[in-house]
Amino acid sequence: MSASKNAYAASRAKSNGTITTDKSSIIFWILAVFTGLFMFWAPFQRALFNGGTSEFERSIYSASVWSSIILLLVAILAFFVFKLQEKKDLVTILVFMMPLTYVISLSNAASHYLATNMVYIQMLYATFFILGVFLTKNKLGVSIVARLFMISGYFIVLFGLMYWLGNKTFAGHLVGWFALMDGTDTNLYRDAVMSDSNGFRLTSVFQYANTYAAFLITLTLSAIFFISKSRKWYVVLTNAFLLIPTIISFWLTLSRGAIVVIPVVFLIMMFFFKMSRQILALLQLGLAFVTSLIILQKITDIGIGLQTKPSTSESWHGWWILLLASIVFAALSFVIQRYLEPWLERVTARFDSKKFATFILPVAAIVIGLLGAILLLSDTGLKNILPDNVKTRVENINFQQHSVLERGTFYKDAVKLWSEYPIIGAGGGAWASLYEKYQNNPYTSRQAHNFALQYLVEAGALGFLAFIGFVIAVSWLYIRSYIRSSQEKRDLHFVFFIIMISLLVHSMIDFDLSYVYLGAILFLALGGMLSNSSSGELNLKSNSAVIHKLFPASIAVLSLVMFFISAQILSANGSYRQAVEVVKTSTDYNQIATPLDKAISLHPAHPDYLLTGQVSRIGILLSVYNQMQKENPNDPKKSEPFFNQAQDLMSQLLKKEPHNRAVAMQQLNMLLIKGNQQGALEWSNAQMPNYPWYMDMYEKSISLNIDLANQANTKSNTQEFNKRLDSALATYKDVLIRIDSLKNLPKEQLQGREFAVTPSMALNIGQISYMRADYKGAAAIIQPYITENMDDQVNRLIIRWYLAIMQKQGTPDQALMNKLIAKDPAEKQNVDAILAAVFPAK
Repeated sequence: MSASKNAYAASRAKSNGTITTDKSSIIFWILAVFTGLFMFWAPFQRALFNGGTSEFERSIYSASVWSSIILLLVAILAFFVFKLQEKKDLVTILVFMMPLTYVISLSNAASHYLATNMVYIQMLYATFFILGVFLTKNKLGVSIVARLFMISGYFIVLFGLMYWLGNKTFAGHLVGWFALMDGTDTNLYRDAVMSDSNGFRLTSVFQYANTYAAFLITLTLSAIFFISKSRKWYVVLTNAFLLIPTIISFWLTLSRGAIVVIPVVFLIMMFFFKMSRQILALLQLGLAFVTSLIILQKITDIGIGLQTKPSTSESWHGWWILLLASIVFAALSFVIQRYLEPWLERVTARFDSKKFATFILPVAAIVIGLLGAILLLSDTGLKNILPDNVKTRVENINFQQHSVLERGTFYKDAVKLWSEYPIIGAGGGAWASLYEKYQNNPYTSRQAHNFALQYLVEAGALGFLAFIGFVIAVSWLYIRSYIRSSQEKRDLHFVFFIIMISLLVHSMIDFDLSYVYLGAILFLALGGMLSNSSSGELNLKSNSAVIHKLFPASIAVLSLVMFFISAQILSANGSYRQAVEVVKTSTDYNQIATPLDKAISLHPAHPDYLLTGQVSRIGILLSVYNQMQKENPNDPKKSEPFFNQAQDLMSQLLKKEPHNRAVAMQQLNMLLIKGNQQGALEWSNAQMPNYPWYMDMYEKSISLNIDLANQANTKSNTQEFNKRLDSALATYKDVLIRIDSLKNLPKEQLQGREFAVTPSMALNIGQISYMRADYKGAAAIIQPYITENMDDQVNRLIIRWYLAIMQKQGTPDQALMNKLIAKDPAEKQNVDAILAAVFPAK
């Protein structure tokens, strides 16, 4: 048995040696270069945000192409070195459970386009996990990946601060040759500093402050780890020097959630450190935050001023303050590591063997942290050291402020949605496609603001358990190996644990992992955690070469398939962009249709290409149809083929995107174009449950019922007339019930979009009251919506009916009648026509 184990160990050492010690391996260095390029390129493509439109997809498809090449290279490497002998080798294979569960959820997809995109993204994640496993098996690989992450992260920080401190033009030129810049100004990166109700907030490459704050948590705690564990002066000085700009950036995001999360993640880290390092980490982080607070007010004021009034002198002023604070902290940090660290090692050495010694400081830190939070959040004056905008955000950290209440609503709605698709979910992008159907109030959020719930909605219990099981398996193997390892080996891969825990914890309160860049970094870190774990031998009965080569062969085939698909859809996006450019300079149908049709042929049923993008095939066909209708009013055969083609494409799109509101509205419009009022009414009634907080479907349903009621009246069909009016009133009652339900929202919670009776709806309901001789009720409904704007056609229509109602009551409003006639003398006849109309009794 001993000989068998020795042979196994020798086999593993030999197999690992190919990639762990051969630093001249061509594939190893190619993979390292690919990783570096990705870490610098991907963040500046809006961090590969999965926005669900053609505007965001090109960079993701490009990343998918390159990840396919990476997977092929890894497959070649694995062919020579991979052996299915340890449990962690099995875990490496099981990463493909995640894309598999998303493939399964395709059968139930609410949006085929968004769901297939998530399959490609999950394949990219699996690739980066395997890349992490193979690239970080040796010390050199770990060092390369960790340094690339830190260097690229600090570059992102400095880039963001350039925008904050008024150097946006320089920053734009610095990255403009490879970054996805603002379409209106190619020298600027859009929303690196954004403005909302809280004031100016720093977002850097992410265009979303909260996710940038999550990234900064990862970077800050990684820097603290490298400072506290390193004995190399240049490592300590570099990370300490750049830590102050990182923490300043953290404050400037104004992210309340991040302020709450960072101590939680730091405490989790602390449990993995021995006592001397716990003290050092706590001291370094505390000193860094104190240093940042000393200069925060000045940096905040300068940055806010520079957003509205550029000034070279003020910009330099801000940089000098930041530089001086960074130098001072770096010097203090170096002194602590150089002189205090050895002393702490000696003093605390006796505690290292104590079983529960590592729990003392974290527990104490929790108590101190709670006391600090109480002092900071209560009326003690301590928070007055913060800038006004930061202080306001800190003061609002409570469970009754609107963003917490809104997130709570998202989470409840997500559970409602998941309960309808419990096992396999509703496919990638399910929340974005379906949330409007299940939402409690009319908010707008295509993200659930909780990674776990969004994953549950998309992949169901099956996919969620696969993901959780995978993360737990990797974490368990890592932690077990960490406990059994030497300090040097523990330190080697711990930065990957920091990345993993930081991103996962913060993603529980926001949509950080909707940024494919951060998702890729997460899976790369998980791979890094697994790569050096000892997991025990698998008891395989056969040691056939087929078993060991099957995995590399499979991922090689998979990489080729993904390369072909990714290249095809990337080409489709290129053709679509060409069509968008053609429209800017030409109105020629064929010039526009040629690249657009090519895009559709390469990526069928893409909603942007067919309908919802800047240029769409259905939109062009309907424009041609309308133009030919005007040019040939007596010959509909010339225009009909264009409409029929548009309807065929619409029917295909509805099958793939049954929950796309823009598609639903366009189908309604097309029914109305053809004069199919009955079909349009049935369609609007069928769609109302899918979009219960959008007024347009209710408006259409009510107005169509009234139109059909008038048609029934001309045919003397009293039963149908009253049926239509009753149906319209029932729809109106549903609207009022929903409006009334919004009064139950907590006063601190924002309602979201406006949801109220519109002038058109009020007119329609007033007309029903008039038709039923309830003139007093009709006047009460219509009168509040009258304005002085006689150019507004809806307002003029309301005034006509109001004047008719008042005459029916014997109280004519002659002053208003004079104003209306002054605008258009023909309006007198319009009012008389209303008065002359005869309606049957109910």
